[in-house]
Amino acid sequence: MEKTIKTRTIKTKSVKAKIGKKSTERKPVPKKSIEKKALKKKPSNSKAMTKAQIQTFFERLREQRPNPETELNYGSTFQLLIAVLLSAQATDVSVNKATDQLFQDAPDAHSMYALGVEKLKNYIKTIGLFNSKAENVIKTCHILIEHYGGEIPQQREQLEALPGVGRKTANVVLNTAFGQPTMAVDTHIFRLGKRTGLAKGKDVLEVEQQLLKRIPTEFIIDAHHWLILHGRYCCIARKPKCGECIVSDVCNWKERFDYGAEIPELK
Repeated sequence: MEKTIKTRTIKTKSVKAKIGKKSTERKPVPKKSIEKKALKKKPSNSKAMTKAQIQTFFERLREQRPNPETELNYGSTFQLLIAVLLSAQATDVSVNKATDQLFQDAPDAHSMYALGVEKLKNYIKTIGLFNSKAENVIKTCHILIEHYGGEIPQQREQLEALPGVGRKTANVVLNTAFGQPTMAVDTHIFRLGKRTGLAKGKDVLEVEQQLLKRIPTEFIIDAHHWLILHGRYCCIARKPKCGECIVSDVCNWKERFDYGAEIPELK
């Protein structure tokens, strides 16, 4: 009996020792977890840009790109509409690769409608969500033929009634094809507007309305292209190129100095 009791006692102490050891040790936090938390960190609120800052901001962007254009390839207003519709959750590069042959074989609403959904899928299968996009394109072509003679309507309500065409797509077409003062807010413009202090808003529509209100009339037609290109190539999401930015001195983003923006001299 005594031997049995001693054996049990030794086991109990051994378990306690192990438990005690585990409770005092801390596992190192993986580097990836730290990086993920850093990415989730919300950007600090930037002070709204002044009228003078906005004027300088767009004067510089205009000087850099006097004739800004969309990077989507198209040869007509119809092709522009289809290209923008296909670009949702896809890059312009991937859309251009798909539409290069598509627009040669089906350059207008009548010829594209004649392809049908299944044949159209073969042209755009490299683009994300190509199944639903193919169906929307064919439905849109049918409506354009039946109600507009294959032409593209110039009214927002009529454009947004087309399958697969939302407010952003309508804004691009109205601005690029018809020269209307609209603002298509994509992820780049939404980020840039809030980051710089150019346009602050809780959602895309609010940022759009702020941009239309705050951008001077002389810049409004080309503003969409300037902002999207600046957001795509300079004011990028993870590592903005503030050291190369031509408007960093009129930007109100506090963290810009951490990314190479020149610190102004104290007067």
